[in-house]
Amino acid sequence: MSRRSRSVRATLADVARLAGVSPATASKVLNGRSDVAAETRDLVLGVIAEVGYHPTTARQQPTRKALVTVLDFVESRYAGTVLQGILTAASTAQAALLLRLPPDESVATSRTAARAWVAEQKASGAVGLIELAVSVPDQVLLAAEDLELPIVAIDPIDTTDSRVVSIGSTNWAGGRSATEHLIKLGHRQIAWIGGPPGSAPSVERFHGYQAALDSAGITPDRTLIRHDAFSVEAGHRHGRDVLTLNQPPTAIVAGNDEIAIGVLTAAKELHITVPGELSVTGFDDTPQATWTTPRLTSVRQPLAGMGRMAVETVLGMADGIQPASQHLQLATTLSVRDSTGPSGRPDPPVLRSRDHRSPEYH
Repeated sequence: MSRRSRSVRATLADVARLAGVSPATASKVLNGRSDVAAETRDLVLGVIAEVGYHPTTARQQPTRKALVTVLDFVESRYAGTVLQGILTAASTAQAALLLRLPPDESVATSRTAARAWVAEQKASGAVGLIELAVSVPDQVLLAAEDLELPIVAIDPIDTTDSRVVSIGSTNWAGGRSATEHLIKLGHRQIAWIGGPPGSAPSVERFHGYQAALDSAGITPDRTLIRHDAFSVEAGHRHGRDVLTLNQPPTAIVAGNDEIAIGVLTAAKELHITVPGELSVTGFDDTPQATWTTPRLTSVRQPLAGMGRMAVETVLGMADGIQPASQHLQLATTLSVRDSTGPSGRPDPPVLRSRDHRSPEYH
């Protein structure tokens, strides 16, 4: 077959032959796999663009509809609980559920690669994509629009495009309620240890924390504000840091339960009693919150419900039904347990200046 011939639809085998690679390698390129040399990837993508390949063979067109969930971690209770909701709703809708890792950088930056990746998902029977706590690259978004494959993002990261339909919880209200709970207990030196600056949920929770302090007339202490990964390790590292300051906090608002667990570990290592000397709140209210000692006060967000709503929304979009809002939020509630208690420390005589920043502040 000539590369210029368009009378016969190109197949994946044709692409592989013209590029001088195996069909398996060509398939890896289509799936955005990272274990392909850059030179080989560029060669295959060039052939795809030249012959106008679209993965539409009978083998690749299953009759059963499917949903693709893209995520880069499954070990956390957060991801597992959201996935449970997605799986339940997909099963109810009689849709197959396919899991994918985020495509590599070439898909995020190349229009041809992004289109090939999205087309491959459609060829697998996908009628919609659910992106779980990952970014939605512009090229993927454009390709999905072009190929009419709807996308719904749950708690997106580094994604601000207004066209992305997102699902989350009332993060701002949750961050505020956790902080107000601590203020009512008499705490004034309240630290924040949150997730990455690119995480929309973490930013919203942080703004809720700030709003509660402002409403109470408390000037934020910049040395007590930290942003890092949503992980136990980050919570442990920053927890030890703020708890060993000359004037440590009496309470810490954590951006999620894993950060809070890291803080509890740091407090135990430093022989700081919780809640006697330190109060700690988390966010998510995963099952881990009731396994800690003491049991963790946490903002509960309906994780399984978010997964179910994502499935219902993306299936509706596949049928031409647009959601009432681009940003759908489910309500949060505060679950008060044993990790929070009254502050036993008097207020500091002078609060630090609002302009004082630590190297950890972003």
